[in-house]
Amino acid sequence: MTQAYQPLLAELGLTYPQYLVMCVLWHGDGLSVRALGERLQLDSGTLTPLLKRLEAQGQIRRERATSDERQRQIWLTESGRALAEPASQAPARLRQCASEVELTRLASLRDQLTELRDALQHPHPATTP
Repeated sequence: MTQAYQPLLAELGLTYPQYLVMCVLWHGDGLSVRALGERLQLDSGTLTPLLKRLEAQGQIRRERATSDERQRQIWLTESGRALAEPASQAPARLRQCASEVELTRLASLRDQLTELRDALQHPHPATTP
């Protein structure tokens, strides 16, 4: 998926992981780094560099939470909000480039990856025969 989106997102100055962060924030900013990481299933060691790059680009701002100075909240800037509309076109543009067969296979792959992710998050105890 990353490679498929790369040329579309390059026009917006975003990488695929940055796009995922922005998608969450477009649905509601002001999240703590922890909450954002939970939604994206990323640890802070992975998420923090992404956020720093987005902040350097002027897409977000990180502020200390007023209720707990140890936490940082992530807010979209006007520039970050302005990317929502053009970025929302990326999935449709990608679908236009793919054939129906490829879409069916991609949907199946997505479902399989979701099942795998869920299984890894909630492993069942090993059973012995």
